[in-house]
Amino acid sequence: MRLQVKCVDTNITIKIENNEKEYMRIDLHSHTTASDGRLTPPELIDRALGFNIEVLAITDHDTTDGLAEARSYIADNNLPIQLINGIEISTVWQNKDIHIVGLNVDPESPELKALIEQQKQHRVGRAEMIAQRLEKATREGVLEEVKLIAGDAPITRAHFAKWLVDNGYAKTMQQVFKKFLTRNNPGYVPPTWCSMSDAVTAIHAAGGQAVLAHPARYGLTAKWVKRLLAAFVEANGDAMEVAQPQQAQQERRTLADYAIQYKLLASQGSDFHYPSPWMELGRNLWLPSGVEEVWKDWEFQTVSPSE
Repeated sequence: MRLQVKCVDTNITIKIENNEKEYMRIDLHSHTTASDGRLTPPELIDRALGFNIEVLAITDHDTTDGLAEARSYIADNNLPIQLINGIEISTVWQNKDIHIVGLNVDPESPELKALIEQQKQHRVGRAEMIAQRLEKATREGVLEEVKLIAGDAPITRAHFAKWLVDNGYAKTMQQVFKKFLTRNNPGYVPPTWCSMSDAVTAIHAAGGQAVLAHPARYGLTAKWVKRLLAAFVEANGDAMEVAQPQQAQQERRTLADYAIQYKLLASQGSDFHYPSPWMELGRNLWLPSGVEEVWKDWEFQTVSPSE
């Protein structure tokens, strides 16, 4: 038996073919060419279907530009997948880049659009500074060439990373961040994003839920992760990501316990950017016992097999 999901606005409709209970494949963190992903929105949808994903959130960095194309593609082809309107907002906390995912947001929300425009201006200025610093360590023309990589998407550090790898300054995307784009390295520029509170407020104004993205990926000690969670709760955040593909079971259990301790809902997502053996869509995504899912109050509808 397979759960067939049909796109109906923001509700999740499930066609149940018999009385068995079956695990539903949900991935609530992914990227397209609207930001720093390498697949177009239709290509991402096709790949998600290939991995039997039934509910997918597109959460591009500081933009909702890919959502309309993805939703039209699903509707035009009557595809069995539910799209969740999402965004991943860059924030700064204690001088660190912290990302907050918004789920079920209204892309036309005036408050969200205003924040996106503000973030766009910050991103342009930061890209210029990163390029200037990288030119001192590499060669001239960095910004112009990175703009070609980004296309119409806002320039992110991942675009600079791809340029560095493509031009032989590092072998892998992981290596390039450690060598060039993190603190005390040639291309590092301190973040100037909005606050966590501003991001959460905009997400709530857009009717969405605010989710702290990958809390174990910021290089923080356990003590600092707890401080981050406390600050996120103080900012009225709703949930935290607990499950990711490349993750030790103990880390997942610890994050689940933190979600319970701080009374946050639990989310799961691959943070997919491009096809990879390590961060594939929907891979190894499940939530440990004891947590409340971020989708617990989403509207699930059972329809008859004739529909």
